[in-house]
Amino acid sequence: MMKVAVVQEPPVYLNLNASMERAVDLIAQAAPKGARLVVFPETWLPGYPTFVWRLAPGAGMAKTDALYALSQSNSVDRSRNGLAPLQEAAREHGVVVVVGYQEIDGAVSGSTLFNSCAIIDADGRIVNNHRKLMPTNPERMIWGFGDGSGLNVVETAVGRVGTLICWENYMPLARYALYAQNIEIYVAPTWDSGDTWLATMQHIAREGGCWVIGCATALEAADIPDDIPYRDELFPNKDEWVNQGDAVVYAPFGGIVAGPMRKEKGILFAEIDIANARASRRKFDASGHYARPDVFSLHVNREVQVPALFT
Repeated sequence: MMKVAVVQEPPVYLNLNASMERAVDLIAQAAPKGARLVVFPETWLPGYPTFVWRLAPGAGMAKTDALYALSQSNSVDRSRNGLAPLQEAAREHGVVVVVGYQEIDGAVSGSTLFNSCAIIDADGRIVNNHRKLMPTNPERMIWGFGDGSGLNVVETAVGRVGTLICWENYMPLARYALYAQNIEIYVAPTWDSGDTWLATMQHIAREGGCWVIGCATALEAADIPDDIPYRDELFPNKDEWVNQGDAVVYAPFGGIVAGPMRKEKGILFAEIDIANARASRRKFDASGHYARPDVFSLHVNREVQVPALFT
């Protein structure tokens, strides 16, 4: 058995340095309780840009620009080792960390943002970085499109781990790309919550025959700092739960093991047995004995897509 920790604490909204310090502290809290895997929600660093859903297109464009600039200046630049504090925390505590974060493309354009998810192994190495393939609806005002280079299931100290972000988990072919890599722990950082999302998590656990961890940021309006531009307009109800969280862990082939943790902040812990993933697929193996490659096939382009080639 192995213990996982699912973070359901808010970041310090749109403050990267303070949020990074909080993330390191949360890892330090989870590790002594036996956690070997620590999972953070979608764009936990520096906080999900929920303002794009709350400002009217056109009329709110100038306001969106101001909030975008703040969000951009607090994004993680991997070309400058922006995840180094989490890598050091993973190495110090001997835990695998899966973290959703907003990434700035410092190596190419210097400005475009991506909704990314990194898997950091227990030795501190970043073993995979996945950029969300298709931002949803107004998210496209904030994030660029990812590519297939991060559609990997990777071997870690806790087993074979893969990730898809939020509504990517509604993309059947993206899910299948992970199933076809002998996935054991399927992590779904998200901003979604509620019964419909939980039903999706259960479906994936059954369809993929894998452990499924779903996690969104539990966030109240009171958690938004006073100095955030247009705060009172965006969050007029001081008692609002902006996101109720719903951290959850499902066992292979379905069944809740822990959670959902709703309208509550803290860390959700669960004990899982990696061996159950492969064993559960005896009944249904989507990419194995239940596949029909003579009828269906999937081609995944894993090439990194770059806007310029220099020779």
